[in-house]
Amino acid sequence: MRTIFLGCYAPHALKGLIGGSDRKAAINALLDSIGGKLESLSFTRGEYDVVLVAEVPDQSAAVALAMAVQASGAFTKLVLLEQLEIGPILATAQKAMQVYKPAG
Repeated sequence: MRTIFLGCYAPHALKGLIGGSDRKAAINALLDSIGGKLESLSFTRGEYDVVLVAEVPDQSAAVALAMAVQASGAFTKLVLLEQLEIGPILATAQKAMQVYKPAG
């Protein structure tokens, strides 16, 4: 399952980053521990400091990973996005729209 993480570093984590902490190695180790794989890591300017794209085994692994990172205190904000296959979703939505009748 492909996931995208958007993160805002906490001040102490930025200090560690400036001090030379190898975040790519740390992220690879973290993903390896849950059977995941890093696809890309980008440091960005704007609302988020970092964007990470990773392949993880399933939704539970993605959520657990986000929980562990949040619990570390290294981020003030962490967003987890899951890549979806839109075809099956649209097919189901089309079926539901044929049946659903709004109130009134």
